[in-house]
Amino acid sequence: MSVPPTIDHKANGYSLAHAYWLAKASDLAYKDEATIGEQVRAWGFDRVRHHRTRFSPPFPLQDTQAYTAASDRMIIIAFRGTEPIQIKDWLSDATTPPVPGPAKTGYVHYGFGEALESIYPEIKDSLAKLRDNEQSVWFTGHSLGGALAMLAGARMYLEEPRLAADGVYTYGQPRVCDRLLAAACNKGFKNRMYRFVNNNDIVPQMPPEPVFTHVDALRYIDSRGKLHESMPLLGGLADRARGATADMLAPTSDGVRDHFINAYVGALEKNLT
Repeated sequence: MSVPPTIDHKANGYSLAHAYWLAKASDLAYKDEATIGEQVRAWGFDRVRHHRTRFSPPFPLQDTQAYTAASDRMIIIAFRGTEPIQIKDWLSDATTPPVPGPAKTGYVHYGFGEALESIYPEIKDSLAKLRDNEQSVWFTGHSLGGALAMLAGARMYLEEPRLAADGVYTYGQPRVCDRLLAAACNKGFKNRMYRFVNNNDIVPQMPPEPVFTHVDALRYIDSRGKLHESMPLLGGLADRARGATADMLAPTSDGVRDHFINAYVGALEKNLT
């Protein structure tokens, strides 16, 4: 298997190649609007919309950014993430209260709920205008962007089931919701929602359990960069220990280093080749 030269606009269902290209799309969300526009057009998307809102929640997150790229066969909505140190600081605050989830299903982390609410109406409106040929729809994002991609997909499905996305792929996503909303996503997005975790990435381990949890569909990248469809408990613990001790000069930095989006893109490319 080799890395495809560009994204397959006819992609349907899970594939490693599609996971790689959606990781690239998540990485692109960190760039400026001109760079995003130029790159998505090189990938075959002839229309792009940029979304950005600013707000003042009680934690160090000041804006939400995303872009929507559309062709005549596919639409991708990619959310921008944030710096690993910044997101680690406010996700570790166990006092943050949960708030009702989409369509009053379960509960979500207050910060994620507010961030999505600030941008969701604009994204939904853009999607309605751009989806003019029954295109497939994919939500994606890294870090905070992964949390928002998961929540946006859940909200669209739970509020209007006929608009359910074809897939949600996230990378280094933190815990977002309680078990009730996770169960609804597991049912509604069976074989369509995938959560990639790179070895000791610290962000997927927060906020703390048991209030917040993850959806089921894990794709785990081990300390050697190999992708697995699950992470056995004992084997996973040993592999995480191996990853943490790989850099003896800075073992505690492993959780941050594993979180960067380029680590995910590189690992997926390695598995393709």
